Amino acid sequence: MLEGSAALNTSALTGESLPRDVTVGDRIISGCINMTGVLKIRTTKEFGASTVSKILDLVENASSRKSKSEAFISKFARIYTPAVCGSALALAVLPPLVSILLNVPANWSLWLYRALTFLVASCPCALVISVPLTFFAGIGGASREGVLVKGSNYLEALSKTGYVVFDKTGTLTQGVFEVSDIFSSTLPKETLIEYAALAESASSHPIALSLQRAYGKTVNRSRVRDVQQISGNGVTATVDGHSVAAGNDKLMKRIGVTCAPCRATGTVVHVAVDGQYAGQILICDKLKPTSGNAIGALKKLGIQKTVMLTGDANAVAEQIAESLGMDAYYSELLPGDKVSHLEQLLAQKPKHCKLAFVGDGINDAPVLSRADIGIAMGAMGSDAAIEAADVVLMDDDPMKIVKAIKIARKCLGIVHQNIVFAIAVKVLSLILVALGAANMWLAIFADVGVMILAVLNAIRAMFVKKL
Repeated sequence: MLEGSAALNTSALTGESLPRDVTVGDRIISGCINMTGVLKIRTTKEFGASTVSKILDLVENASSRKSKSEAFISKFARIYTPAVCGSALALAVLPPLVSILLNVPANWSLWLYRALTFLVASCPCALVISVPLTFFAGIGGASREGVLVKGSNYLEALSKTGYVVFDKTGTLTQGVFEVSDIFSSTLPKETLIEYAALAESASSHPIALSLQRAYGKTVNRSRVRDVQQISGNGVTATVDGHSVAAGNDKLMKRIGVTCAPCRATGTVVHVAVDGQYAGQILICDKLKPTSGNAIGALKKLGIQKTVMLTGDANAVAEQIAESLGMDAYYSELLPGDKVSHLEQLLAQKPKHCKLAFVGDGINDAPVLSRADIGIAMGAMGSDAAIEAADVVLMDDDPMKIVKAIKIARKCLGIVHQNIVFAIAVKVLSLILVALGAANMWLAIFADVGVMILAVLNAIRAMFVKKL
């Protein structure tokens, strides 16, 4: 950067919940949102080498490496159809030919009847209709619960989920700064937050807005004068005739005030009034109310590992991961770093289980594409994340991940029931028909009757409200 200073919102690219302050000489990545100030920037890379371009390239390459499960019914039909047709032909021709060779009168009509009955009993309608219908019913039931699944293959993959990897900002947290605590030294807490909110009243910075929300009253700017915003430090102003400084420890050092250390994790706003240290205000990106319950419920479902990948600072990531009971976390990651860590997790996981990634930002799009199953937050998520995902949660509630897995497992359970039931009845019926122990009525039941029972069982996949 050549000239100016400003606060940049990089959350869409790095997941950092706190805006990044930049000044002359700093390196700026493309795709950031300039929140304050006017900047003069020298471009050092062509569009093809830009951060946003690399993200798009990662999405395309990741999706090309993603495995697609082949439907069981396609494999089965390739073998089953010619097998039963050949068996029916053999049943109609071979026994009479054997009788002729043995000089026994050949009953061609009997064996032709058995062959036709064999064909009726072998009709795979129950499988062809009930298996896709079960997936359609499961997808429909999930959509009524606010979980949009983009295909039956994704529903199947979701049922086998063993690893769940999360983004932090906007996924597990609300992505909005709020005042979480106030530590006052010389003033009442109400006065401390009032002075800080008034001093920051002219700023549109997320921290300033959170202070104004915590103040909870209409800000009277006539009480404030001589406002001076110091980039990367904070703000100084005169409030009701008192000199107020609100900002980080750099600002306190700049004005010659010794500030008290804060052991809590979050963004700390130190406040000095008339040159004396008055206290500090802690601001955090709060967890969603259901995030903790969701992690606990996933572990009860048998999920082997929960991991958090975030571009936020290590101290913040550590606190969030510990409070939620995550098995592992990785912090300060760029989009490419997230893909690299996901590749490592994919290599570590058992072959029989699938890995699901949950995210909402532009920076999550490559990871959503590369994961076995990508889950995007649909209400506040970016278009890129929703486009790259296989499953979309319409209300951004982490508990819906648990719901989605339960729906998928119920759906796959019904599919397996229908497959086993249909094949078992078919095999038994075909044996009885070939031996002459069953007539056309049993063949019709093996065809139409089994199909009706399988369809009725498939419809159960729609009823998922109480899961």
